[in-house]
Amino acid sequence: MSLSAALVFALPSQRKHLKRRFRRGSQLIAVLVVGSIVLAMVNLLVASGPWQSEPLREMAIQVTLVFAFGMAIFAITNQIVPVVPQSQQRVVLAIGAHPDDLEIACGATLAKLADTGHEVHVLVMSNGAVGGDEAVRENEAMRGARFMGAKSVVTHSLPDTKLSDSTNEMVQAIEERVTVLNPDLIFTHSEHDQHQDHHAVHFATLRAARRHSSILCFESPSVTRKFNPAVFIDVADYIGVKVHAVAQHADQKGKPYMTEENLKGIAAFRGNQAKTKYAEGFEPVRLLGSAIGVF
Repeated sequence: MSLSAALVFALPSQRKHLKRRFRRGSQLIAVLVVGSIVLAMVNLLVASGPWQSEPLREMAIQVTLVFAFGMAIFAITNQIVPVVPQSQQRVVLAIGAHPDDLEIACGATLAKLADTGHEVHVLVMSNGAVGGDEAVRENEAMRGARFMGAKSVVTHSLPDTKLSDSTNEMVQAIEERVTVLNPDLIFTHSEHDQHQDHHAVHFATLRAARRHSSILCFESPSVTRKFNPAVFIDVADYIGVKVHAVAQHADQKGKPYMTEENLKGIAAFRGNQAKTKYAEGFEPVRLLGSAIGVF
């Protein structure tokens, strides 16, 4: 992996029909081993004792061929995403103001990081009570984060639309997660965001993670024209995953920025900047090379 003006992750898709495929080869290997053992036992029975007969032998051969062919097709169609070596696996903390912020802003990136073996954790500051049903939205945050592959999801019920009044509480909540997780990389809102809650979370993160070496700011629908990403993640194979993760937030489905067309449009624009089909863009507050497995 190399770092330049644009950082691009390029890995194959890992979901079939938007469901998680084998992250590692262990499941497929287990199926092949068990199947091979069963077929070997069948062939031994056919080749000896009372089971020995030409029709049974031919049937065993046909079953073996069908099984081998089926496993070959299965292995090809279910691409196995290579997992990064353990020495390169990173702990990632993504911080959002509202239940759907992370899925909308960087859902494809988080899913991709989780699928390739990195440990992703989610922290949400409010339950979005002003913008919808708070109980429903909190459950949707859980579903969306789990679909992206998050290892943990922590949600708070700080006052929606008034997070700036709870700066100290947010700083404490973020500090606690940073202390527990010791993340290599933190994702949060941008300074260049006109939503007051997003803006508040950005500065709370900077305070709480003031000694942290790698912070990337994501793009939400409310960023201003000053949002200027310099780090890009190639999500060409994960745009469908992002769309489906956002769709978990059915309580917000009437919002224009939740549509597949809008999500793909922004990803296509950032992809054009990064010279790939779809990308998600990030503003680095600072980025240490070792946080992404290089230098």
